[in-house]
Amino acid sequence: MTQTYIYDAVRSPRGKAKDDGGLAALKPHALTGQLIEALAARNGADAVSQAASLTLGCVGQVGAQGGHIALVTRLHAGLPDVVRALTINNYCVSGLTAVGMAASEADASGDDRLRLSGGVEMMSAVPFMGDKAHYYADAKTAAALRYVPVALSADLMATMEGFSKDDLDAVTARSHNRAAAAWERGGLSEVIAIKGEDGQVMLDRDESVRAGTTPEGLGRFAPAFAEMGAAGFDAVMLKARPELNAINHVHSVANCPPVCDGAALALVGSKGAGEAAGIKPKARIRAAVEATGDPVLQLTAGFAAMEQILKETGLKLSDFDRIEFMEAFAATPVKFERDYKPDMDKVNPEGGHLAMGHPMGASGAILLATMLGGLERSGGSLGLIVAHGGSGVGSAMVVERV
Repeated sequence: MTQTYIYDAVRSPRGKAKDDGGLAALKPHALTGQLIEALAARNGADAVSQAASLTLGCVGQVGAQGGHIALVTRLHAGLPDVVRALTINNYCVSGLTAVGMAASEADASGDDRLRLSGGVEMMSAVPFMGDKAHYYADAKTAAALRYVPVALSADLMATMEGFSKDDLDAVTARSHNRAAAAWERGGLSEVIAIKGEDGQVMLDRDESVRAGTTPEGLGRFAPAFAEMGAAGFDAVMLKARPELNAINHVHSVANCPPVCDGAALALVGSKGAGEAAGIKPKARIRAAVEATGDPVLQLTAGFAAMEQILKETGLKLSDFDRIEFMEAFAATPVKFERDYKPDMDKVNPEGGHLAMGHPMGASGAILLATMLGGLERSGGSLGLIVAHGGSGVGSAMVVERV
């Protein structure tokens, strides 16, 4: 996708998915609508109102997020009827997939229209597994489809790789402290303060970050998923991995990304589309890859996407100025650091999902917004985004500042 450019990317702060969370009083379409307003304010109203499409990733497409959330958002934002709306669900990589789809369409069409793409998830309104899919609860179907809750797959990864809880606590503490330091330095330029109906700011920073987090403090949180595994899911994993005698449950709730509310949007298109709108691009999408993996050991798909995109581009991890790696559960950054040996000063330098939270359908687009803002702050040029999700879906993207 060498002819597709990113003109801007913004995100909301991430609020706790609780009734009193910082964003919980909003509806998902209203949250995303404020990002559309922000993109219009930053790039001109015509750049947004004349967009060809709005593509949104969202995992829990029921309740407040039902009824085709991209279409509902378009109507709420007052975008013209000619702006096509598309809602997709590709689990936790949905937001990055949505951007890749919009970029691919722009590249193939060759037209001079920009495209809005990203994701939204408000887990205070639609909780994890809120869509109540049949295989979540039906043991027979789950076994036949090799379905395992993603937290248990994180424990499977830790078991297979020999990770201890101390390993998990170390990367979790690092994520919190890096995120806290980033906010203390003066905030993040890609984050849009979100306002209530009264015009007052509801939330202007990520709500789950805990400054001063230590591995010793995290050590007091006990592993959380042994009981769930004993209910039958351990048996599914052991059948898939007969070389194992047992699953070592090591992830505590603190080693999981907090459930939260959030949204992110990017404005993408061809060089001609930017010229027609009178704006300059911030970066070019050099490559984007979607990958799949084992649905039992599901958190490896992001690694597969990363390896594929490196092979296709001929790049090495050492070539990148910044890497935004989705901290889906603590086992994944431990594996990334140990097996791939990247320069960890370049990986999630301003913290990651373990600290700031994981609004599932939005997370991939959040990584993109963070990447653009981070490259601008550091003066870097080349960035890699790696995302992985449940049931073995993965996505990766290479962006280059222009």
